[in-house]
Amino acid sequence: MKNCSKEGVDVISFGCRLNAAESEIIKQNAEKMGLRNVVIVNTCAVTAEAERQAGQAIRRLKKERPDARIIVTGCSSEINPDKYKAMEEVEEIIGNLDKLKYGSNISIKRPEQAEMQRAFIEVQNGCDNRCTFCIIPYGRGKSRSVSFETVSRKMAELAEHGYKEVVITGIDIASYGKDLPGEPALGYMLKRVLKENPGIERVRLSSLDPCGMDEDLWDLIKEEQRFMPHLHLSIQSGDNLILKRMGRRHTREDILRLTKRARKLRPDIVFGADIIAGFPTESEEAFRNSVELVESSGITWLHVFKYSARKGTPAAKMPQVDIGIRKERAKILQDVGKRNTDIYNESLLGKEFKVLAEKNGIGCTPHFGKVKIEGATQQNVGKIVKVRAKGIEKGILIVQNIENI
Repeated sequence: MKNCSKEGVDVISFGCRLNAAESEIIKQNAEKMGLRNVVIVNTCAVTAEAERQAGQAIRRLKKERPDARIIVTGCSSEINPDKYKAMEEVEEIIGNLDKLKYGSNISIKRPEQAEMQRAFIEVQNGCDNRCTFCIIPYGRGKSRSVSFETVSRKMAELAEHGYKEVVITGIDIASYGKDLPGEPALGYMLKRVLKENPGIERVRLSSLDPCGMDEDLWDLIKEEQRFMPHLHLSIQSGDNLILKRMGRRHTREDILRLTKRARKLRPDIVFGADIIAGFPTESEEAFRNSVELVESSGITWLHVFKYSARKGTPAAKMPQVDIGIRKERAKILQDVGKRNTDIYNESLLGKEFKVLAEKNGIGCTPHFGKVKIEGATQQNVGKIVKVRAKGIEKGILIVQNIENI
C-alpha cells in the first residue's frame, strides 16, 4: 500500500487492471467534487486473500489517518457489503455501478512528466459468463461495452497528453461488442480506433479469454506493429475435465492451436497466462496436465492462483482439494513460470530492442518483460528508448540505455 497524502484524495486499489484504471477516474472525480482528506478503497473479490488484504488496509489506514474519511467501493463491497458496514473505520460504501457515475466521461487529466507511462482504457465491464469458481459477475453485473467513439476519444486524449502505450482492459474483453448494434468484435473495434489514432505507439490487451480471438484480432497480430507481441490468456487449467467443471469455453487443444497460430503469424510473440492450482476435484494427473500445457505452449509469464473457495459459487460446493496440496501445486507452477521467465530473459542477452521507460529506472519490453535500465534519466520516463540487454540480476533483465550513445 502506497503512502497517502494527509489532505487530498487517495485511492487504494486492489485486484485487476480494470480496478487500477477505474481508480484513476475515481480519484479525478473526487478531486473535481472538491473532496479533501478522503481515502477511497477500491476492493477486489477474486480471492479470499484479496478481501482480507482490503480489510487489513482499512484498519491500518484508520490508525495512520484517524481524521480521514474512509470510503469503500469495488467488487468485495458489492458482494459482501455487510462486512464493511460492520467496520467502524468505514464511513461510506459506494456500489460498483455508482463509483464512476460522477463524470464517467471526464476528460483525462494531464499527468505530471513523472507519471506519464502507460495508460488504461476500459472498453468493457461486467461478465455474462458463469465460471463455477468466480464471484466477480455478481459484483460487476452483465457485460457492457464502451462505444467505438468513446474509446477513440480517450485514446486521442492520451496521445495528446504524451502517452505512448495504452492497455485495453475490462472484466471480459473477449465479450466486447455483443451488446452493441451489429455485435462488432474486439479486433474490429481495435482496428478502427488504431487507424484513427496514429499517435499511440503501443497497444496491448489485458487478460483475454481464448475464445475472444476473432479474425480481426488475428489480423492485428500479423500486420499491426503497434499491437505488442504479447497475449495474456485466461487459461485456468490444462485439463479438459477440470475446464469443463470450471465452466470454461475452451479446451487444452484450443490453447495449443492458438499459441501455434499466433507464433506462425508473429514468431516473436510471447504469452502470459492465469492458471488455478488445486481446483476442486483436481487429481494429480489433472494437475500434471496443467504443468505440461504451460511447458508445451511456452507460457513466459505465469500468474498462479491458489484456488480459493468463494461462498455462493458452484465450485465451493464441489469436493475440495486439501489446502496443503493446493499450496504445493501452486509452488510447482510458480517454479515452472520462473524457469520460463529465466529462459526468456537469457534469450535476450546481447540483443537490442526498445522499451517503455518507467519511473525508478524500470522499463517494459514489447513482450511485457520488466527490465532495469542502466543510464536511465528522469527525462526518459514515458518515452520509448533503445536499449541493449547486458545481464540478469535476481531474475531481472539488466539493460543499458543506448539511445544517446
